[in-house]
Amino acid sequence: MQLGRFEVNQIYNEDCYKAIKELPDKSIDLVIIDPPYLMDTRGGGFHKKRDYYDIIENEGLSSGINIGILIELERVMKATNIYIFCNKNLLSILFNFYKNKNIDLLVWNKTNPIPTINNKYLSDIEYVLFARDEGVKLHGDYSTLSKIYISDVNKKDKEKYEHPTIKPCNLIERYIYNSSKKGDVVLDCFLGSGTTAVACKHIGRNYIGFEINKKWFDIATNRLNNINAHGQTSMFTI
Repeated sequence: MQLGRFEVNQIYNEDCYKAIKELPDKSIDLVIIDPPYLMDTRGGGFHKKRDYYDIIENEGLSSGINIGILIELERVMKATNIYIFCNKNLLSILFNFYKNKNIDLLVWNKTNPIPTINNKYLSDIEYVLFARDEGVKLHGDYSTLSKIYISDVNKKDKEKYEHPTIKPCNLIERYIYNSSKKGDVVLDCFLGSGTTAVACKHIGRNYIGFEINKKWFDIATNRLNNINAHGQTSMFTI
């Protein structure tokens, strides 16, 4: 299946802000993105894990999201149906943009958060804003529709695929299951190490992914072929 110049079930080493303009109108069923958070990595008691936040800065993962990509995502979706991982600094921007949509604020609760100090609560949750149009259905059930997902910070995945903000594949699968049907096309335009594409393969959805960073694109490509960042083959991609 072709969508413009892009082939479904492929990932592309491209700048999503440019590439998305070549996707046809109303061609995507579901969007799941984990864009760069808007972070002040120099404050807030981070010195015990300074190396981690240096990585976040160096990889360009602390600059936030340009509102232009949200406008383009609205254009390419058949109806608004989008999950956006975010932190508190992005919430007001996202709530304002989607103020005329149905919104749920979901939470990933991490059981082993990074230790922080200096008059600050633990960083043990990440927010996921879910926005949809009236009439867009949820297909999940009691076991998948909790607004809270509890797990660790997947150190094993970080070791296997090296991405500092990697999300649990099981969580992404849950969102895909809840908000799409078999054969639907899922877009992740901030693909990172490929979790959304892998999750789509696991549960029978089509996907398109964009990732500007060649390092993560190569890791994602290998991951889709059951090869981790160290060149090792595994039976499992999660």
